[in-house]
Amino acid sequence: MLTSTWGPQSLLRRRRGLPAELAAELPYDTYQLALIVHPNERSRIGTFDLEEQLAPALDAGMILAAPHEEWAALLVAADAVITDHGSTALYAAALDRPIIRAHDGGDELIPGSPMAELLAHSPQLADPGGIGALLAAHRPGTVRAFAAAAFAEQGHALERLRGELYRLLDLTPPPGPAAARVLPVPAAPLRTPVAFAVRARLGDHEVHVERRPTHGTMPAQHIAAEYGPAGIRHLQSAALVYRRHTRPAQAAGHHLDWTPADWTARILADLPGCRTAAVILSPSHCVVRTRAGALLTAHLEPHREHGRVHHPDPAAVLGATHAWLARHPDLPATIACLIGDHTFRVHLTPTEPSEPQAPFGNPPDGP
Repeated sequence: MLTSTWGPQSLLRRRRGLPAELAAELPYDTYQLALIVHPNERSRIGTFDLEEQLAPALDAGMILAAPHEEWAALLVAADAVITDHGSTALYAAALDRPIIRAHDGGDELIPGSPMAELLAHSPQLADPGGIGALLAAHRPGTVRAFAAAAFAEQGHALERLRGELYRLLDLTPPPGPAAARVLPVPAAPLRTPVAFAVRARLGDHEVHVERRPTHGTMPAQHIAAEYGPAGIRHLQSAALVYRRHTRPAQAAGHHLDWTPADWTARILADLPGCRTAAVILSPSHCVVRTRAGALLTAHLEPHREHGRVHHPDPAAVLGATHAWLARHPDLPATIACLIGDHTFRVHLTPTEPSEPQAPFGNPPDGP
């Protein structure tokens, strides 16, 4: 979580490119980046210009917190906070979240204040590449004490605040105790990445996949692009092109559908740089074609842990499949895909002629 206060010493003024730098550094399937912006700064910049300023990070999947209530829900959910001298970080410190200092606030920071003490004892993020080491060095219980000095009447603040506000308004408070509303579930990111720079490290029976935005500078083995949302530049650069299944539009008259077999063959013919084309038919079923010409079926298994079932993004598994088939074309094969914090097994088999090839989508005329 990134938090920015307002004014000339705020994070967004002093380190404007930090959201995009972090989005390029952090693997997409391991970290969810979010940003809280002070309402005064949002009003100064305006929503349209703010989203334009943050476009690289938003395109990479960063969440921009709404200024009312949602910011608090995201802060509670955050695993770590990167902050300037804005007081939002004190709430995170009260939850004992790791605090990393991006900027110290200059002459806007009040010496000796709880925020000044918190920042003085928090590590400095000089280079986004060092964030992993800073998070690993956090010791639980080390930041909560700095928040304690800022919050009095803990557990009674809502009741005390309501009483004081009604007193100032010369009104009688409503009967019954003051009760806090449950915070709303945060909205999904504004945008979903349409292309990734993919790093795939192969072992004897597994592939470790990391996906990052294409605007970064970290080395990658290949580009993966989603047909439809991705632009022609990404499609022409991609070694892996995939399409997600969409139901045909309910329209009267003549319309065109594709089978996975025909669509993958068409993509390989139209995009000379593409080495693998795939259709994601469901969260557990993909159809894949490589330059070797064979049509393959990929069955994905979820990761089960402590009663929970984790499903991977099939596009991430396709990145592992593409890398594996380049070195191990023999089938059938079962590989372990290490994506984020979980391992998912994928079974690769030749597609049988009898396997259904249901039509899908209403594709454009060509890439």
